[in-house]
Amino acid sequence: MALEMKVPSPGESITEVEIAEWLVATGDWVEKDQAIAEVDSDKATLELPAEASGIITLMAEEGDAVEVGAVVCLIDTEAPNPNAGSKDVDNAPSSMGGGDKGGNDGDVVKEMKKDNAGKDTTADSKAPQPAQAKETYASGTPSPAAKKILDEKGMDVTSVSGTGRDGRITKEDAVNAKPSMGSPGTGSRGESRSKLSMLRRKVAERLVSVKNETAMLTTFNEADMHAIFALRTEYKDAFKAKHGVSLGFMSFFTKAVTRALDLYPAVNSMIDGKEMLTYDYKDISIAVSGPKGLMVPVIRNAENLSFRGVEQEVKRLALRARDGDITVDEMTGGTFTITNGGVFGSMMSTPIINPPQSAILGMHNIIERPVVVDGNIVARPMMYLAVSYDHRIIDGKESVGFLVAIKEALEDPINLLMDGDVKKALEL
Repeated sequence: MALEMKVPSPGESITEVEIAEWLVATGDWVEKDQAIAEVDSDKATLELPAEASGIITLMAEEGDAVEVGAVVCLIDTEAPNPNAGSKDVDNAPSSMGGGDKGGNDGDVVKEMKKDNAGKDTTADSKAPQPAQAKETYASGTPSPAAKKILDEKGMDVTSVSGTGRDGRITKEDAVNAKPSMGSPGTGSRGESRSKLSMLRRKVAERLVSVKNETAMLTTFNEADMHAIFALRTEYKDAFKAKHGVSLGFMSFFTKAVTRALDLYPAVNSMIDGKEMLTYDYKDISIAVSGPKGLMVPVIRNAENLSFRGVEQEVKRLALRARDGDITVDEMTGGTFTITNGGVFGSMMSTPIINPPQSAILGMHNIIERPVVVDGNIVARPMMYLAVSYDHRIIDGKESVGFLVAIKEALEDPINLLMDGDVKKALEL
């Protein structure tokens, strides 16, 4: 009996997937629930498990886009398992010789021997031979005037053929030499071509649509991270010992964002046709780099999480994204996004809105810079912040006020994020 394996629905609104990689081949025996393929949707890469044990026949090729519900392979559930039981192998040598087959080698050699004594080679020996250019120290060497001209043109002497005596490069050769546009160097000039995954293509489409369909604008500010550095230095060891996760920057930024969203609810809104949809909860999307590209899992109801809760959720989602275990549901929704280009060394950027959201916060690297504090120039760990927003729904006053609220919370975390009690906020 041949079981038809069809593409299951990976999530709401997804109508097709792409066969990213077959993990088995036609004719292989597969066990029930064994992963037989990886499929890409426009949101995530998922494994396709076998629905029964048997011999598999592939019906789609890698790179094929198949609709949800389409048959991608057949499994013969009545076929015997070729791997069952032991296999006895007869290793006895088989005879390769016999009869009169061994006496024909001489005949083959005889057939290959020909008498060429009658061939006329006189014409070849008397044919005129081209004159050979004389190779001397002057060959390929430019005259002083020629060298000056080639240097001004930025040309290498090896790219010019000399017409002077013994191949010397003359001034005229240098004047007439035409520099090649993009002359190849001595390094490798190979190239490769690979098909973009469905996830990467969908991300590209979404990013282009944001630029074309929103009135995106970016506002900048900077934050003095001195207070957060001091808190992490003092409490990070105790925090990790008790909770099993590090006290990172994401918990401070997430708490600062949820506070700012309370103050500026328009930033926690999005356009739905001719209506403005505002949320009273804060589902914070965090951009992480996965094996298939950028992924944006969501921290649900981040406003209700403690510092410990945020750090544990960030770690859980990041590990699932890295291992390819993230689900579509875990990346669906989100009312605001935080992206941290600073981990890659970015000092400044204009992050692109994650649709259909209306705003995104960009974090950047932290660099000690001289700043004025109480009239004195001191070195402080500074970070540039950027908020890109849809100007159709968020005014400049709101966007700037929102970012200033984040800056204030980061620079005074004890009072604005911890209610004045550090140990209680960190659950120590």
